[in-house]
Amino acid sequence: MPLVGTGEIVAPAARGGYGVGAFNVIQLEHAEAIVTGAEAAGVPVVLQISENAVRYHGGLAPVGGAALAVARAAAVPVAVHLDHATEPALVAEAVRLGFGSVMFDASALPYAQNVRATAEVAGLCHASDVWVEAELGEVGGKDGVHAPGARTDPAEAAEFTARTGVDALAVAVGTSHAMLTRTAKLDLGLVAALRAAVPVPLVLHGSSGASDETLARAVAHGMTKVNIATHLNQAFTAAVRDRLASEPALVDTRTYLGAGREAVAREVAHLLGVLTAPRPAVATP
Repeated sequence: MPLVGTGEIVAPAARGGYGVGAFNVIQLEHAEAIVTGAEAAGVPVVLQISENAVRYHGGLAPVGGAALAVARAAAVPVAVHLDHATEPALVAEAVRLGFGSVMFDASALPYAQNVRATAEVAGLCHASDVWVEAELGEVGGKDGVHAPGARTDPAEAAEFTARTGVDALAVAVGTSHAMLTRTAKLDLGLVAALRAAVPVPLVLHGSSGASDETLARAVAHGMTKVNIATHLNQAFTAAVRDRLASEPALVDTRTYLGAGREAVAREVAHLLGVLTAPRPAVATP
């Protein structure tokens, strides 16, 4: 199955009312596990590489090239996405490498500057047929749109989307990045209102903090792209710890990293089942 653009995965999901799993890649094992899980579920998937992961590897090309190679070898459609990029130069590099989409995050800027910067990036990306996600957030919050208590206004979101020309919008409805418990309370009424007001697919960041039931309900109310990172890292780390604890003399990294890879693959398959399960439509307000 060839590498595909993110829009080729997200657009049908938005029309069909089901979710798309977008999972973060830190090491090669993550990319392999995510694709294995998607193949087991029989559905498309998005591999995401964050700006933080780029810093960890000292550049985008090593981890980006690996993710692209894994995607090209997959038996299901796979897109590769740059997540939470704050620097236009990094966006341009992702476009050159062949990424299908980028998420440009100018949410820490005042609204007018966010609009201007995002519109410029969208123009650059669209010239190369690259799909663009953006974020509408709070000024001053280090977590941007996901600062505690942040909520996205539907009218402002509609205006932002029209003025920037982005293809998808990350919105604040009650999740937060890096949650270690799945206890987030989503404002599902706001999700439905945003879906009615915003003409592009909605993206849920910080989804590791949402339970399976909450994720399913979020999709039913209008979310399409669902980003998950920390939850998979928990599964990976727990499996590695268990394997090392059971074999104290173990030194072969393939053995314990392989256990982590298998755990992530199982969890990805499960989560994709949650996101793509048929569900009744929810009336918009």
